[in-house]
Amino acid sequence: MIQRRKLVIAPVLCAAIATLAALGPARAQTFPTKPMTIVVPASPGGAIDLAARLIGQKMSDSWGQPVVIDNRAGATGIIGTDFVAKSPPDGHTLALVASSHAINPLMVKKLPFDTQKSFEPVVQTHVVPLVLVVSPSFPAKDLKELMAYGKANPGKLSFASSGSGGAPHFSGELFKSMTGIDMVHVPYKGSTLAHPDLMSGRISLMFDTLAAVSTQVKAGKLRALAVTTSKRVAMLPDVPTMAEAGLPGYETSTWGGLLAPAGTPKPVVARLAAETTRILALPDAKQRLMDAGVEPVGGTPEQFSAFITQEMGKWAKVAKEAGIQPE
Repeated sequence: MIQRRKLVIAPVLCAAIATLAALGPARAQTFPTKPMTIVVPASPGGAIDLAARLIGQKMSDSWGQPVVIDNRAGATGIIGTDFVAKSPPDGHTLALVASSHAINPLMVKKLPFDTQKSFEPVVQTHVVPLVLVVSPSFPAKDLKELMAYGKANPGKLSFASSGSGGAPHFSGELFKSMTGIDMVHVPYKGSTLAHPDLMSGRISLMFDTLAAVSTQVKAGKLRALAVTTSKRVAMLPDVPTMAEAGLPGYETSTWGGLLAPAGTPKPVVARLAAETTRILALPDAKQRLMDAGVEPVGGTPEQFSAFITQEMGKWAKVAKEAGIQPE
């Protein structure tokens, strides 16, 4: 009797498992089933806001569902990101986070979410190169002269950032770590507020986004010594990379990417990644981003997950060497 029951139950279980397995792809094919929201955990106007609006409009055109862009600024992206972490895991609410997402665990002792476990990485959307800039009157004319000056004058150099905990801040700390140069960090509430002091020479240098400084560089108000990416950028083709300029192994940027709440079905995540990658490869979308100093990326959820892990490891090492403690 018992053996017979097992024989009857086994086919039922197999059928149930097969049905559940089929639901995943079917759910992805019908997704989205209602309006979507892309939360931008920052104020309007920045790179992640531009990317979100561009991707949202193209998704809406393609899938026939409205995509709302919801700017929830505050706490270096934590407020908006936490909202998405606690949203239903169905793929209809996403966050487009910046590189501060990988740095926040090093700056904040108790985050309201787990940086990795609370989310399903969807796709890296873009990279924004940083540029090492100085005042036109600064005595060093290139990176090698800057490093020589810094080593000969410990404590005399200062570097500005758009605020503690962002990629510009940690790029300066990485520079200090790799060169052994003693520099003073001066955080501002946004990069544009630092520019007057930088142009006047009151601040020695700054690692800022290409989008933020390209106009001043082209106008001669700031001098670009190097870009922080592995390749030169089209907007400033004559500016060498950090490696070319004399500091091999130095590479950093600020970036953006889409996250879904943990538990979002993998077929839905895969469809979101594929559609976003398709959008970023469209000539008009690509050109719009490039014109703003933003380089589109795309790829798979697995690639973005590995990238976030790599970023967290890199910045954790920098924070440790700089003596930065979470508060």
